[in-house]
Amino acid sequence: MIARLTQAIADLNVAGHRTIVVSSGAVGAGLMTFGLEERPTDIGMLQACAAAGQARLMHIYESHFSHFGLKVAQLLLTHDDLTDEKRRANVRTTMDRLLDFSGVIPIVNENDSVAVFELKVGDNDLLSADVATLAQADLLILLTSVPGLRRPGVEDPNDIVTTVEDVESVMHFAGEDKGRLSVGGMRTKLTAVKKAVDAGIPTIIAAGHDPEQLVELVAGAGRGTRFLPRS
Repeated sequence: MIARLTQAIADLNVAGHRTIVVSSGAVGAGLMTFGLEERPTDIGMLQACAAAGQARLMHIYESHFSHFGLKVAQLLLTHDDLTDEKRRANVRTTMDRLLDFSGVIPIVNENDSVAVFELKVGDNDLLSADVATLAQADLLILLTSVPGLRRPGVEDPNDIVTTVEDVESVMHFAGEDKGRLSVGGMRTKLTAVKKAVDAGIPTIIAAGHDPEQLVELVAGAGRGTRFLPRS
C-alpha cells in the first residue's frame, strides 16, 4: 500500500505539486517488535509500540520514495505543538523550509511515544487539518477505508455523497468505522473536515485502497466526497 501511495505522491511531485504526508501507522509498525497482533489498550504499551514502530515506518517511506529520487523529512508533533503560539511558529518555520525543496517530502506523524491525548482520541485526522491550515494548503485529502461519505441506511457501499457544502448538515451520517489497528472513525474525519473547510481549505474523503487516483483527485476528478470550503 505504501509503495502505491509513494508512487502517486511522486506523480504529484512531477506535476509540480508540493505534498505534505500526515501518516498514521507507527503503533501498527511497532507491534511485531513485541510479538503483538492487535493494537494494545494500555497507554504505556501503545507508546512503546510507537517508539519502536516510528523508525520502521520512516524507513519504509524513505526506501520507497528513494525509487523516485525523493527524500523524506520527519516531523513528530503533538496537540500542544500546534496550540502553543511559540511552538506553532517553530513548526511553521520548519515546514516552510522543507517546502522550499521539491525533492523532499515532509512526513508528519503524531509523537505517540510521548503523547497520551492523541493515542486515546485517534487525532491524526485532526492533526492533518491543523497541518493543512498551518501550511496554508490548497487541498486536504483524507484517505480512509471507504470511498467517501455514505448516507445512513444505504446498503450499497459505493453509493456515496459526492459534494457537501455544509459539513454540519451531514455530521449525523457518520458511523465509527475503525480498523483493528486504528482508533479514529468517520466522525473524527468529519470533525477534521470542518476545521479545514472553516479555514478555507477544500477537503476530500476518499479510499486509501485506491491511492493511484490522487492525481485525479487533485485535478478535480476521481472518486470521493468533496467538501467545499467556506468563502
